[in-house]
Amino acid sequence: MRKRDLLTPIGITIGFIMIMLAILSNAGTEGFVSFLDVASILIVIGGVAGSLLINFNLEQIKLTGRVLKESFNQNERKLPELIDLFIRLSERARREGILALENELEEVDEPFIQKGILLAIDGVEPEVIHDIMDAEIIAMEERHYRGRMIIQKCGEYAPAWGMIGTLIGLVLMLNNLQDPATLGPSMAVALLTTLYGTVLANLVFIPMASKLENKTEEEIFIKQIIIEGVIGVQSGQNPRILEEKLGAFLAEEDMRELDNEADPRFAREDFHEA
Repeated sequence: MRKRDLLTPIGITIGFIMIMLAILSNAGTEGFVSFLDVASILIVIGGVAGSLLINFNLEQIKLTGRVLKESFNQNERKLPELIDLFIRLSERARREGILALENELEEVDEPFIQKGILLAIDGVEPEVIHDIMDAEIIAMEERHYRGRMIIQKCGEYAPAWGMIGTLIGLVLMLNNLQDPATLGPSMAVALLTTLYGTVLANLVFIPMASKLENKTEEEIFIKQIIIEGVIGVQSGQNPRILEEKLGAFLAEEDMRELDNEADPRFAREDFHEA
């Protein structure tokens, strides 16, 4: 299940607020207006958009909105709950047989788990299940990488177009040295485009790309746990053995939570291979 990740919008908002407060504390309201320049905005935003159109095809560009939306979501699944699910599946498989798990799949909302359990029910060899599910992980990682590349490229292009805007402003300024009235606006374009490009890159695009990469790594980690759980259920491992095996993936606090939720029938002192 997915829910809103409030840290991303909060972080971006705090960053912009701190920048605005720093400007206002030194320049005041009137001085703040001087930091707003339409020409600079057009150079940075237009330049980044043009670069993306050159760098990516139309299908990849269409993914931009979905990728940006993904950085504002987070996976709500908790690892102790995931391990508890496999303990329950293992117990039922040992008690009623692997075919009995087909009814359990109705309560599972994770397609990756469903796929693994169905392969186990169909009697596919553990090595083959591992290969099939690993291939899906690799494909998922590649899809995420292609989507994330759009945001990463925005982070690379924004400062570059800021520098281009600076060069444009300097050229305009040098061409009109005889007219002192044009020096200020030209210098503003020169400096503000660099400011806009740098802020967008380091406050929005690069952090978003890093967050998406972290989310991909987290999802891969969870899917690896799922693979081990599926193999354990298929091989008929003792539920307590399986819990110990999957518990190796957990942090200490998550392990304590799992122990608190554990079925008393599988207490540690009764842990043995059946």
